[in-house]
Amino acid sequence: MSKRPSLTPLAQSLPASVPFVGPEAQERARGGAFRARIGANESGFGPSPRVREAIAAAAGDVWKYCDPENFELKQALAAHLDVAPENIVVGEGIDGLLGLIVRLHIEPGKPVVTSLGAYPTFNYHVAGFGGELATTPYVDDREDLEGLIALVRRTDAPLVYLANPDNPMGSWWEAGEIGRFIEALPETTMLILDEAYGETAPASAIPPLDVSRPNVLRMRTFSKAYGLAGLRCGYAIGETETIRAFDKVRNHFGVSRMAQAAGLAALGDQAYLAEVVDRVAACRDRIGAIADANGLTHLPSATNFVAIDCGGDGAFAMKVMQALIERDIFVRKPMAPVLDRGIRVSAGLPGEIDLFEEMLPEALAAARAA
Repeated sequence: MSKRPSLTPLAQSLPASVPFVGPEAQERARGGAFRARIGANESGFGPSPRVREAIAAAAGDVWKYCDPENFELKQALAAHLDVAPENIVVGEGIDGLLGLIVRLHIEPGKPVVTSLGAYPTFNYHVAGFGGELATTPYVDDREDLEGLIALVRRTDAPLVYLANPDNPMGSWWEAGEIGRFIEALPETTMLILDEAYGETAPASAIPPLDVSRPNVLRMRTFSKAYGLAGLRCGYAIGETETIRAFDKVRNHFGVSRMAQAAGLAALGDQAYLAEVVDRVAACRDRIGAIADANGLTHLPSATNFVAIDCGGDGAFAMKVMQALIERDIFVRKPMAPVLDRGIRVSAGLPGEIDLFEEMLPEALAAARAA
């Protein structure tokens, strides 16, 4: 057998896998497209018309590298958030920034605290840098703040992850509770406060920005309410020195010229954002009503999706999801114990929700028959 370059022991120990099976991969396997794409928490309402115009205007300049300092976008974000540009780092979506944070703060063998069943891409990055996950279960379908704090103290973890609002359940904590959580953290533990769904949450759930704390990073994205998931553009907000550390490891040309132009235009059209948030809220209500009409229970949601309790265990919910997929309706489901009893349906266009409403009774019947 011929020799080949070796991987590190850590890389050899990891599976070559993707945290999510994308709808595109499923469509290739099925040999056809989904009629309703309501499983990935994207915004089916699309980006602002101003964004489309900005993308068209920027298309001729794609031969150029992007601005590695993301200067204009950072300036606009700083003005929008009333912080300094030095308090913001722009990256390839929250996913890309999560990898940088783990790289900056975690060495092999170090503990990292998160909730059992929380965002799996974060866990993927922790494994990729050799960290060891320490998890605490959800309580009443919400991340357990007291449990997370207790686990941080018990493990002396350098890093803790908390999403508010939460994926995959759509639940949230009020800002006061998040503030108390931050106060209770050891100064040596970095909090990743993932606010990807902040635009669709009640204003009372989002604490005021405080960029004086070195151990808090607030994560935001253009992928959800702004409708730019395919362009990969997100940002973190934090204390100046904490933010400066990203320059040690980030991909300085990672946020494309197109993504920067689109993000700038999206941020500038707050009226369109408000319209999308209203449409998301109305669609959440409709998805909840569909669940209720089929004898299921929907969970209150502050996100752009609704978690639906299918009334059985994880195996039954899997059958429901698969039956919907067989009927060309792309949805997903939580996988952690207890959370796995339901499916997760993203807000979408009226025609897509019409299809979901039509096919859900058939899917439930098929799952029960199986």
